[in-house]
Amino acid sequence: MTTEETTPATTPARTAAQAGAGHRSAPVAVVTGASSGIGAATARGLAAEGFRTVLVARRADRIAELAAELTAAGHLATAHPLDITDRAAVDAFAAGLDRCDVLVNNAGGALGADPVASGDPADWRWMYEVNVLGTLNVTQALLPALTASGDGTVVVLTSTAAHGAYEGGGGYVAAKHAEHVIAETLRLEIVGTPVRVVEIAPGMVKTDEFATTRFRGDTEKAARVYEGVASPLTAEDVAATVVWTVTRPSHVNIDLLVVRPRAQASNTKVHREA
Repeated sequence: MTTEETTPATTPARTAAQAGAGHRSAPVAVVTGASSGIGAATARGLAAEGFRTVLVARRADRIAELAAELTAAGHLATAHPLDITDRAAVDAFAAGLDRCDVLVNNAGGALGADPVASGDPADWRWMYEVNVLGTLNVTQALLPALTASGDGTVVVLTSTAAHGAYEGGGGYVAAKHAEHVIAETLRLEIVGTPVRVVEIAPGMVKTDEFATTRFRGDTEKAARVYEGVASPLTAEDVAATVVWTVTRPSHVNIDLLVVRPRAQASNTKVHREA
């Protein structure tokens, strides 16, 4: 056998597994919005691959519980309560990290479903600050550490809303389009550096909070979003795509991965069973 056949390729996942989840030399993955849903599932998935996970979210109690869960399972995890729209706080957080190999920009959300003609500018502003400026803040703050790692990956969780409009989604669609452009532009600007930029755009994902937040706690409206859809995506489905992209060989960059449930053909075409 040749050397190429007998020597495994080096990947972030292989490095993490070799270092061991309990070893301080394990690569570090920062996950924003880790208090629930896709963020929490992603943290669990990356921890299982041997990454030291740094859990970031505003809700301190939630990420503390998740960090305790991961630690009890033999992984290294730390919780860092943080408002990613507060640039000074983000910079202080970044300065306190000893390294960063993977950044998963997952924090975000939707608020309201009004038409453009009557949408509340305050809702649009909130969505822009959380989805766009939050992603910008954390990415800018951690990019030096990602570059210094020699094998960094930035993951941006956008949405299929970043690639197609739908009625009642103007503010969210606009914010996610902007977030998509951050990923696309950053990839162009840092080509030649040891940092990959990955965009993952999920379609219909049923989580505990996304639709409920969008409809301001109206659980009936939130439930109707998924009504009749046999199997919408789960947080774990999306988390699996995140883990897969960051564990590809270092020279492989998954520019864009769009993932939808089988029942969803587009943002406006969904099969619903009677």
